[in-house]
Amino acid sequence: MKTKILTTTLVIGLSFGTVFSQSLNKPKLDSLMDILAEKNNAMGSLTISKKGVVIYSRAIGYSYISGSEKLPATDQTKYRVGSISKMFTATMIFQLIEDGKLSLTTTVDKFFPQLPNANKITISNLLTHRSGLNNFTDDPEYQTWMTQPKTRDEMLAVISKGGVDFQPNEKFSYSNSGYVVLAYIIEKVSKQSYSKCLNNRITSKIDLSNTYVGAKTDTKKNESFSYRFLNNWEQAPETDMSIPGGAGAIVSTPADLTKFIESLFSLKLVSNSSLEQMKTMTDGYGMGMFPFPFYTKLAYGHNGGIDGFASTLEYFPEDSLALAYCTNGQVYPMNNILIGVLSIYFNKPYSIPTFSLKTEDLDKYLGVYSTTQIPPKITITKKAATLFAQVTGGPLFPLDPTEKDKFKFDPAGIILEFNPDKNELTVKEGGNIFLFTKEK
Repeated sequence: MKTKILTTTLVIGLSFGTVFSQSLNKPKLDSLMDILAEKNNAMGSLTISKKGVVIYSRAIGYSYISGSEKLPATDQTKYRVGSISKMFTATMIFQLIEDGKLSLTTTVDKFFPQLPNANKITISNLLTHRSGLNNFTDDPEYQTWMTQPKTRDEMLAVISKGGVDFQPNEKFSYSNSGYVVLAYIIEKVSKQSYSKCLNNRITSKIDLSNTYVGAKTDTKKNESFSYRFLNNWEQAPETDMSIPGGAGAIVSTPADLTKFIESLFSLKLVSNSSLEQMKTMTDGYGMGMFPFPFYTKLAYGHNGGIDGFASTLEYFPEDSLALAYCTNGQVYPMNNILIGVLSIYFNKPYSIPTFSLKTEDLDKYLGVYSTTQIPPKITITKKAATLFAQVTGGPLFPLDPTEKDKFKFDPAGIILEFNPDKNELTVKEGGNIFLFTKEK
């Protein structure tokens, strides 16, 4: 699987009207975190704050695993937050705009004329992923060099070599290259390193003592390694942080992240005019943030993914609610954990997953299923003791066991009933029933 610096899966949005509870069912949320840890389905840390006050904080799993040596994660554990870094980068760009040192129409050739289309690509294009610059993490060779340090000139050469996929502002296409370039522009204009700018313009202003540009992981600084689960947790490779830069090199804690986004939305870092521009969406993406719909609620924020880390940062303005979750090991998808967390907070119907089966119990269900009723096929796979389904062209989603040979996916109201003896799968969705047969 190719390493990504951003995961763009959003919390599933539903359109039903509802009344939301403002209290937190802490025991139920503890139960969710407990079962995730107990069944090796996730490791990481969660913080929820309301009006700037932390109302829930929990860490599960380990920050470091080596044989029998294990360091438990705590609320002080720091994680690589991947593309959440883009929110920090965008914030600093708007600060420079407010200082009169940049504008949204400033073109890249003022700083890096060697880049393709440099005289046409604007700061706005870079912020909104509409520059056309090829995303360097999509390079088939990326994983062969991602662990080796790169200078600014070397990264600019990589980005130049990738060329452009389309003309500026022609369309949206997510590109880490654009935010690496934005960070270099911040350095050029400020005449300081990105790291110093981050400290001077954000972290020292709002007292984020656990947020900085990362380097080689150091457990003595409470920094976490990341892991992938293959029967046991196995350490993932480490991207050299000189590569993602302003697109994904920041290390932080969920508590610091919630403080950052609360400060951003309370206008401690940028003006209201700048914040409104950051929130304005084109093709589902603003300037350094995107929307997270949940029922009738709407949050703003960003997701991140780098090496074996994944993270999310969300802010619900109407509720003055901030949520940050950072994981250094996941089997159960982060998106589904977030659905659970938000369902519990907003008092929506939600059943704690049980993960009651052993991995070998799932083998009889694995395979590709098809039907004459509809064109898409369903592929059933597993990770550890969790069963997953994927409809052709769609995302992977986990299945929760309900009884013998029966599973469900609550967020979409789907029920799957297997008949292993006949190699059949019955799928019930809404009022529809589809009979699938396992392909040989």
